[in-house]
Amino acid sequence: MDKVAVLIPCYNEAATIKKVVEDFKRVLPEGGVVYVYDNNSKDGTAEIARAAGAVVRHEYQQGKGNVIRRMFREIDAECYLMADGDDTYPAEHAPEMIDLVLNRQVDMVVGDRLSSTYFEENKRPFHNFGNWIVRFGINTLFKSSIKDIMTGYRAFSYQFVKSFPVLSKGFEIETEMSIHAVDKNMSVENVIIDYRDRPEGSESKLNTVSDGFKVIKTIIRLFRTYKPFAFFSLLALVLVILAALFFVPILVDYFRTGLVERFPTLIVCGFVVIAAVQSFFAGMILENIQQKNRQDFEMTLIRLSENLK
Repeated sequence: MDKVAVLIPCYNEAATIKKVVEDFKRVLPEGGVVYVYDNNSKDGTAEIARAAGAVVRHEYQQGKGNVIRRMFREIDAECYLMADGDDTYPAEHAPEMIDLVLNRQVDMVVGDRLSSTYFEENKRPFHNFGNWIVRFGINTLFKSSIKDIMTGYRAFSYQFVKSFPVLSKGFEIETEMSIHAVDKNMSVENVIIDYRDRPEGSESKLNTVSDGFKVIKTIIRLFRTYKPFAFFSLLALVLVILAALFFVPILVDYFRTGLVERFPTLIVCGFVVIAAVQSFFAGMILENIQQKNRQDFEMTLIRLSENLK
């Protein structure tokens, strides 16, 4: 088992990967290893990383989430440090993040770009707005205080990595990590880091619109999974409001004329109210199942902690 494993998922990062590998090797403690997982690069990224001293492996299913799934399965370490291969995250912050995991028993350390230089360095305004929306949405829905949801610079404990079920295939993986940590009451710390934009010749693989929608879809999906009572209660409330909006005119006409003039609408209102009741009780049942899953998860953490002894 490695003391520290630096995990760098890469796709066509030939312009920057050499410097990234060398920077992290310089700051790593004894027993640390830099792993570069190449995701079908066509520009020689793997060869450059290997020459710079990294352990290079491959993941042939395209997508960052698929790469991280492979990394988490294959590598055993006391501390995992994840960073991108685009040289936007300074390696100098790594020792502080590693120390929080190894000596403070923190499960996930978040490299917080948004509290420092991100909004000045990032030249893509829609990315800035999207990061703010995602952070606000998750912290509101899940009552958390994570400062940067979408950052790719994080440190993890062994327990986090081996208990985290990776479901996302692409860039929405960071959102999934954040929500998982909050829902499972894992220890999370924020470390403010300096962010620098990609150097000339390096291009982002993130599509603002399509990947943004994927992230929003992931938030909704995980809100339904991790907070089923809140999700289905909200759905029930919406259905009741819709039924009431259509029912009130029928009721007014009835008091005025003594007749129900729109019988089909009344029937539809009744079915909508029934759906609302079903949604509410479905949320209650699923909440009990989720509570049992949390109990089982705690037992999983106990078994994983025994592996480190």
